[in-house]
This record gives sequence, C-alpha cells and structure tokens, in this order.
Amino acid sequence: MIRTKTSVLLGSGLLAASQAMASDLLLWQTNSLSYLYGKNFVINPSIQQTVTFEHADKWKYGDNFLFVDKIFYNGEEDRNKGPHAFYGEFSPRLSFGKMLDRRFEFGPVKDVLLAMTYEYGEGDSEAYLIGPGFDLAVPGFNYFTLNFYRRQTEGPRPGDGVWQITPSWSYSVALGNSNLLIDGYLDWVVDNDRNARGTYHANLHINPQIKYDLGKALGWGEKFVYVGTEYSYWKNKYGIKNSAGLDTHQNTASLLVKVHF
Repeated sequence: MIRTKTSVLLGSGLLAASQAMASDLLLWQTNSLSYLYGKNFVINPSIQQTVTFEHADKWKYGDNFLFVDKIFYNGEEDRNKGPHAFYGEFSPRLSFGKMLDRRFEFGPVKDVLLAMTYEYGEGDSEAYLIGPGFDLAVPGFNYFTLNFYRRQTEGPRPGDGVWQITPSWSYSVALGNSNLLIDGYLDWVVDNDRNARGTYHANLHINPQIKYDLGKALGWGEKFVYVGTEYSYWKNKYGIKNSAGLDTHQNTASLLVKVHF
C-alpha cells in the first residue's frame, strides 16, 4: 500500500514537472556529465569507473533532481551484476509555500516541501521514499536542504517503514582567479536494525565532491568544466552489516571531471 501511494505521488511529481515545462513555468535547469575513477570500493569490485548524467531544475511549484550512474568494474565482474552496472535516483519536491501561495518561513527555514525519491538499479536496489523537506538559509552556503524520508526498500532485503535523513549542500570558496565548489549529500538510514527480517541494517553514506572551476580559470566560462575529487564514506554499504568475514565500511575517493551543458 505504501508503494502504491508513493508511486502515485512520484508519478504526480514527474507529471507536474512536465506540465510546468510545457507551460513555460521552468525557472532554470542544468545538466552535466561526469567521469570518475576510483579504487578501494567494497562489496563490488575494488576499482571502478563511473559515467554519471545529472539533471537539476527549479520550477514554479518545486524542484527536481535526477542522476544515472553507469559503473564499469575495470575488467572484473561483480558476481551479481557482471562487468558493469547502472544505478539512478529521481527526486522531485513540491513546495507547499508555492502551491498554497503562502510563506512557510520560520527561523532558518525558507520553505517546506513534500520530498520524494525513487531509487532504481540492478539487484535489490529499488526503493521508494517520501516525507517532509526543508530549504534552509545557512550563512555562506549556496543552498542547504534537509529531507526526512519514510523509506520502503523492495527486493529480498526489505527495509519497510524506516527513516532516512538526507541533507544536501553547496558551498563556494574563492581560489586564485577561480573558485572551489564543495557540494554533496549525506544519506543516514537511522533505524533499519529493527527490521523484522534483520537483513537490511542502518547505514550512513557521506558523498561530497570538491571541484575546481577549471573552465573559469582558463577563460572558457564559469561553472562549465570542473576537476576534482569525490569522497565516499559508507558505513554498512547497501544496508549490509559489517562483519569479520565481510567488510562493508567503504572509505574511498575518486578522481572527477565534470562538464555542464
């Protein structure tokens, strides 16, 4: 039942966004392609190359974020996914302030939203998330959002009725004749250990990127080409509990090139 309701809401968010674009209600959008190369991943093969497409937009009644990863295992094969895999997320949010034409502002809160996410990929990675979201005014940050999700994970290791806390942020620092951009997110699934089957555990994923605006430095244009690194710390990766026989605590960094268009 939760899945049905959430699917309807996710579909409504996508339909609403499409209608907004068709009606010229789109305020801005950005797209990018990234290439990452990293080592020391856990569970999956240690060396990975990833090509990522990202889309973000803001429209009259909310915002949308989408990414799709295509992951290559450097000639090795994952026992469940083969020599490569894909994974993606679609995250629409609907603004109560914009929809009701009211101001939902108090303290650091700039707006209150209905936040949703659909996670999809190979294996048992399908999940539906829904809950309250907040846009926060944090001094010095380009943006800071905080979403609280009720989470349902499909597949053989369900995580029904657990909570996930997801802040995301962006912060710029002047560096020489260009800028350093620090952005990313944190996914904290806080109470999976109480799952009835005991197979999908609480986990914490911290995933920031530190990127230098190379395009600005070389005179190609601002916010066009970035180079840097992506850091990934994931405790109990995929919700698999760490043990002496299986290390599921990931701690690694990848080289990054990102082009916006």
